[in-house]
Amino acid sequence: MSRFLFVAPCRFGLERTLSFELRNLGAENVRAEDGRVFFEGGAEICARANIRCSVAERICAVLGTFRAVTFDELYEGILKLPLAEYIRQDDDFPNKGSALGSKLSSVPALQRTIKKAMAVNLCKAYGTDVLPETGAKCKIRFSLKNDVFTLMLDTSGNGLHKRGYRAESNAAPIRETLGGGIADIARIRENDLVVDPFCGSGTLLIESAYKALGIAPGLMRTFAGERMKFLPKEVWETARSEARARIKSDVQFRAIGYDSDPDCVRLTNENAKKAGVSEYVRAELRGIDDFKWEDRPAKILTNPPYGERMLEQQQAREIYAVMGRKLLPRGENQLYVITSDEMFEEIFGLKADSNRKLYNGMLMCRLYAYFK
Repeated sequence: MSRFLFVAPCRFGLERTLSFELRNLGAENVRAEDGRVFFEGGAEICARANIRCSVAERICAVLGTFRAVTFDELYEGILKLPLAEYIRQDDDFPNKGSALGSKLSSVPALQRTIKKAMAVNLCKAYGTDVLPETGAKCKIRFSLKNDVFTLMLDTSGNGLHKRGYRAESNAAPIRETLGGGIADIARIRENDLVVDPFCGSGTLLIESAYKALGIAPGLMRTFAGERMKFLPKEVWETARSEARARIKSDVQFRAIGYDSDPDCVRLTNENAKKAGVSEYVRAELRGIDDFKWEDRPAKILTNPPYGERMLEQQQAREIYAVMGRKLLPRGENQLYVITSDEMFEEIFGLKADSNRKLYNGMLMCRLYAYFK
């Protein structure tokens, strides 16, 4: 069976979570770097990772890596790669990428050179002068960092944060992959009660339900790799069957969301239904002033408003003060709050048991955890 090298980008701060997920899927030689994780395996690992990883942004096959400080070196390096193992003669292969800290810095010039070199490589491999590019779309991604060039084939297509349940969102949604990471850090289990007093569009509640019920995040969608040459159709069928077999139904998990905005309550309930977890997730109209702890131990996961997002900073900090009066954990209750405000602990009134740097989009945040 053929083995391939893959790379999965992720949000900064979630590399360890993603590494653990990939090892559980059977990936080998898992190696984390800032914002991405490399791993090896057969075609079946690629399918499993796309369907079951909760925090990966996408799964890419690494076509080649080499040093390039001139366009000639870049061109010649691409000519040596086994591209025909991955791309058919009629496949479409657009490319996009980035350059950082390298002598070659013009992305448009890099794109042109990559396209030309790939075309020459494939024409030679297939013994033709024509590449119609009318077949499957094989999105090529490249990275040139400190003069080291990496060429990748995106097997996901749409980003893996697009689970299929959130057609609409509130003004400042938390990304699904980040929500999945927070649920993992909070160690959500099948008998937990999860509460979000600022539920927005319900992402933290739904991702917690997926974690508790063993539902693969990508089970409701398709992937670009399903039409690619090097990934047999049967590996996707098998991976989906494996994922369905892991779903739990006899659980006591429940998730409750509150929000003072009726549209957010509506969105959460609608999205939970689309996600197939409405039996376990519900949202109600209630502001933070009226918050009450449930009659069983709960884990609060929440993404409250902060100054850079929906409210002025002073308004956001007034909410944090109310949170300090209402949300201080008692007994077995736990609290996980993500915010970009470095003053959160001081305003909330209690130093967190731990805090972890995470990124919500391009915004650096911290996840403050209270669990002792």
